[in-house]
Parts: sequence; structure tokens; C-alpha cells
Amino acid sequence: MKIVGYSDRLSVRPGQTIKFMVSCEASSYRAEIVRLRHTDDNPNGPGFKTEKQLTSIEGKYKGHYQPIHTGSYASISHDPLLNCTNGFTIQSWIFPTTPKRGVQGILTKFSRVDESGYGLYIDENGSLSLWLGSRENLIKVGTGSALQERVWYFVAASYDPANNEVQLFQKQQTQWPDRKAEASIRKSVHSGAVNASQGDLLIGASRTPVSMDSAAQNHFNGKIDNPRIYSCVIEDIGKELTRPVSVVGNWDFSLDISSNRISDTGPNGFHGILINLPTRAVTGHNWNGNVSDFNVEPSHYAAIHFHDDDLEDARWDLGFEWKVPENFLSGVYSVHLETEEEEEDYVTFFVVPVKPHSRIAFLVPTLTYQVYANHRYIDLMRAMLEREGIESNVPEDKYMKKHSLLSGYDLHSDGSGVCYSSQLRPFLNFRPRYRMPSQSLAAFSPRHLNSDMHLLHWLDNKSFDYDIITDHELHSEGSKLLSSYRVILTGSHPEYWTSQMLEAMELYQTGGGRLMYLGGNGFYWVTSFDPERPHIVEVRRWRGTRAWEAAPGECFHSTTGEIGGIWRFRNREPQKMVGVGFTAQGSGENRPYIRKPDSLKDEVAFIFDGVGEDELIGDFPALVLEHGAGGFEIDRLDHIQGTPKHALLLASAGGFSDTYQITIEDQLCCNPNTGGSRNAMVRSDMIYMEGQKGGATFSVGSISWCSCLSYNGSNNNVSQITENVLRRFSEDSYS
Repeated sequence: MKIVGYSDRLSVRPGQTIKFMVSCEASSYRAEIVRLRHTDDNPNGPGFKTEKQLTSIEGKYKGHYQPIHTGSYASISHDPLLNCTNGFTIQSWIFPTTPKRGVQGILTKFSRVDESGYGLYIDENGSLSLWLGSRENLIKVGTGSALQERVWYFVAASYDPANNEVQLFQKQQTQWPDRKAEASIRKSVHSGAVNASQGDLLIGASRTPVSMDSAAQNHFNGKIDNPRIYSCVIEDIGKELTRPVSVVGNWDFSLDISSNRISDTGPNGFHGILINLPTRAVTGHNWNGNVSDFNVEPSHYAAIHFHDDDLEDARWDLGFEWKVPENFLSGVYSVHLETEEEEEDYVTFFVVPVKPHSRIAFLVPTLTYQVYANHRYIDLMRAMLEREGIESNVPEDKYMKKHSLLSGYDLHSDGSGVCYSSQLRPFLNFRPRYRMPSQSLAAFSPRHLNSDMHLLHWLDNKSFDYDIITDHELHSEGSKLLSSYRVILTGSHPEYWTSQMLEAMELYQTGGGRLMYLGGNGFYWVTSFDPERPHIVEVRRWRGTRAWEAAPGECFHSTTGEIGGIWRFRNREPQKMVGVGFTAQGSGENRPYIRKPDSLKDEVAFIFDGVGEDELIGDFPALVLEHGAGGFEIDRLDHIQGTPKHALLLASAGGFSDTYQITIEDQLCCNPNTGGSRNAMVRSDMIYMEGQKGGATFSVGSISWCSCLSYNGSNNNVSQITENVLRRFSEDSYS
């Protein structure tokens, strides 16, 4: 992409300001704001529709390229005591995950100004190495014994300027150590090897004298636990020094786990900050498996997992900002960026009203959008196949890879799962016209934003007045945000919910609110916002149908301390809230719904007004998976999982192929009967249930439902049923 941008927030209210950051390889670009009406350009649908808005930001801007620097590390501000010019000892526990990938900084202090310092590294050969000196006079002393991946090591290094001697030590912590991967050496070096450095101390990266770029380099992949510096030479560096003598810095990562701070428990208080969001609440070298919650035993979680592709904030310069006018309408908007060469990008955001203007609100699943942001479907598929020993012919997703951007579905370069997602970077798949790649389950189909626009276009076409609200406001404002609306509509895939959001929706429903769940696989993963940095969300995957799994002992969220996984195992099964819950996913042709006996009851006659008793519901072309209203990711009614006994089963879509497999959480043992052709649980159920104070819920249990709304100019039974329910739900009362 020659031009790409992002905003500092996903939603904004009139009177508030939203900022836009732009990287442009051309000398200039133009910007304007458009309202999105339909963003799927499939010729079988309504097509691509936007409306230009006259705003103060419209105009021409100077372009300049802005790089993205990935890779996490800790930074401790320079202090002369950290130079240790009279000698030092460095000790730490490390768990390298890619030791053969090249030079990686463990604990380093080099200055870009005077180009001198020292550092403990993994060298080009994968062994422990101490670097001393400056670019013109750099000394490298290595053990020559390559470190093995995913094994805890106690490592140490010392420099004695009085005797011009370096010591290095690396020892495995395992029941079956490999002596070839351990080492203890002494080596003489020339005098004056260490000079005073003005550089900051870095943990997990370096600014090396070989290439003094302003950005950190040589990022470490793996865990680092309790790094320490002493201003003396420990004769036996292979033993941890427990007495406090000569301590310069002693960093205990079990403190402030929920934050980006690291604490020095030594006498100097050389505290630091973490850059680019490494993973916290991870097991340390002393974790024995007796406790799996870092809140219970923080000392077993005194490690941080650094990655060379972590990213919290792209830190681009501001392109322009916009204060939303007081009378600006709620809706879905994008800043359209375009160069003279017709390279373009859209940066999408949502305008939320200051106070409700309608009885209907569409709840935009911005939390789901953020977790999926930059999902590298193809790279993940390649990794899964290679993990199973299957040769993969799937090409790399070079587009995402070039920008080093990852989603909460991807794997870091060392194979560990990505558990954080930040707003402060480009979302390359959060764009109008984006379609899933050919190797994905829903090949060439729109997803998320572009799938949800099917519903919004239908609302416009049917002249429904509605407000836009988002997950972000629901999380922060709770049920107060919902209370003024008669009916709430979900998108096609509201998968990621926080406990605050679920509690707010429960209060809304028990207070008489009406909910239309028009998607599939909703209310599934436990998700949290970082309370201190709300641009960050976290997911820890386990005990669900998952793209990766959290490592043993690492299932609790670092940001909130709560246990992760799926809501089903925290007494919040989706069936309890909307009557249905995730049951299967697959590809190929969708299936139509067949009406059930409950659909003939008088209390639901309004739902099927204009629909025949024997009609197949949604048996026509769709914009997701080409045909049929039931499909892609689907939900079922299940009384054992909490579907209320009085819920009415209106219709079901079944007969799926074996590309549809029952969810992992529904399988207690290996079983050949897990596919759609054999397993009765592989189905999409449509339900209706009435609640307290006139409240009600209508659920369709299928991602593909909304993609059928526009078929035949919206003259179809999916459209008819949706309209019947929405018109009734938006009334003040009904019986």
C-alpha cells in the first residue's frame, strides 16, 4: 500500500475530536470523509455505496512515509551508575524461543551518541555472548555452545577491568540437561574495553554499536526472568548472588504485572517501562505447576515474554484531526485517503450520538473487529499444517507480513499466540471492499465490517431510523447506554465480550429490553480492556474452538487478572442470554431453515407474517458463502447449556456437509461422528423467547443470515422475518 492510515479511536461522539495518522509514499494526498452505506462490492448485491460529507478536514496534505517498528523490550533511563565502568556481573534467567534466528539482546547498554557500552546477547551462532566497547573497538566473547529453544537457562556474564577478564556461564534448568548446550568460560580481553555510555539500558533488545539506529534492534524472542546487574565481579558467576551487596539493578517482573511498568527492587530504584506490549502473566523459571493463577503466587510469574513482532503503538506523526460537529448524524464513516496516482485507503470510524435519537440501536462489534484486526488467515493455516508435519503449498500473506501486523488469531514469529490487540496501528482488513482470501473457510466472502454493512444497508433501504453504538461505549458506560432503546441489533459476529458488556446486556434484557441477535458464534470469548490503556484488549485462548492455545499456567489475563477462555466455562453460556450458542463452523454451501412446530403458535404469528408454512427460509443466493441463510459459523439451542425452557424453536438449518465440524468444547473424546452429515448438533437454530417487563429476544444463530437480506431487492423471506420482528420489537408494547 502506498498510502495507509489509522485513527486514535474507533468511535467518537459529536463535540469530541478524533485524530488520524497517515503514511504516504507520494508527495501529497487528499482526504475527505464519507458515510459508508454498503461496502461489499459483490455484483450480486447492492454494490459499493458511500456518501461524501462536507467537513473541515477535506483537502490536500503533504505526504511522508512512516515506518512501523515492531518488537518489544524494556527501557530503563540512563544513569551513570548503570555504566559499571569498574566492572560488573550480569545474571538472568532466560527461556529463548528462537535462539538460532540471529543476534538478540538480553540486557544491553549502548549509546547512539557515543557509540559505546556493553551488552549480554545471543550471538549469530545461538550462543551466549558478551559485547564490550564501541563500534571501532567492539569485543565479542561467546560461549560457543548454542542455546536450545524452549528450555530455561541461568545465564551470567562478568567483566573485570582490573584483570582484563570476561566470564560467561549458561546452564540449563531441566531434569535432563544437555551438557553440549551448557558452558562456563573465562577469556582475557584488552584493557579499556568498557567506556561510559549515555544510552538507556534495554532488556530484550539493543541499540548496537554495529548499527546505531534510533529504533531498538536485535529483539529477543522468549522469556526473561529477574535480570540483575552487580557493580562487582562475582567469582563464581554460576551461583545466584542472594546478598544485596553491590546491587546496581534487580528487576522483579512479578510486580505490576497488569501494567507496562517494571520495578527495580534494588537500592537505586532503576524502574523502567515496557515498549510495544510484551506478554505478561507468563510462567517463570520456578513455576512448578502447583498454582496456575498469577494472582495467587506472583513469584512464579516473574517473567516477561518478549517478541520481535510485538506492537502497541505505531507512533506515527499526526496527519490531521477532526472535531465532530454537534449536529453530525450517528453512522459509519471513513476518511477516504487518495493520492494522485489513485492509490487509496479508508480509515473507518463510528459516530455515536450524545443521546439517543431513535428507538433502535445497532451495536457495532468493535471489540470483535479489533481482535480480528490484521488477521493473517493464510499464514496461520500454513503454521497449523506445518505443525502437523504436512507440507504446505499455501502462499505467505505477504501483504500483512510486509507490515509486520498481527491479529489475536495469529502466532508470533516464535509460535506463541498473540493475546493482545491494540487500536493504535493500521487495521488492514478493517476496510471497505475487504474480502477473505481464497484459502479461508469463507473464501472471497466479506467479513465483519463489510458483512455488518449488509444489515445497515437493509435498515436504510427499509427506512428504519437507528443509532450507532459500539462495544467500547457499552463496556465503559454499561446498561445506561442501552436503557433508552427499545431494541438492540447485533452484527453478524459479536464474538468478543467483556464481563461489563455481558452484565449491561443482562440488565437491559431483564429490564424489558428487546434484543435481535442476527449473527453466529456470539458472546464467546472472555475479553478484557486494559484499565490503564483502553486501546489494548486481551484474549487468552483455551478450552474452546481456538486458533492457538495459551501455554500451561498462562490462562489468566494480565490486564484484569480474570481467567480467560470461553464464557461457557464461566457460567455465562450464550444460550442463557440469547437462547443459542456456538456449535459448528465450516465452508461450502449454506443451508436453508425449515420451520418447526413452535413457529405455528399464535404468539409468534407476527414473525412469519407473509411467510408460508412450508417455505424454506433463506434458500437463495447469499453474499457470504454464496447460497443460503444458515451457515459459516452457526449456533444451536441447548437446554443443558442454559436455553430457557420456554424458548420457542422456530426453525432450524441442518444437513450440513462434513466441512462443518462440532466445536471442540462439545467433544469429550475422539469421535468419528463430528461432521454435519452425522452429528445432529451441527445445525443453526432460530429461536424466540419472551422475558420480563415486555422484553424479548430473537436469535438466528448464523453469520450468513444478514447476507441474504438484500436478495431480490429485499423481497425475500429472510428480509420479511427480520422486518416483522424489528417492527414489533420497536413498538412500545405488544402482547
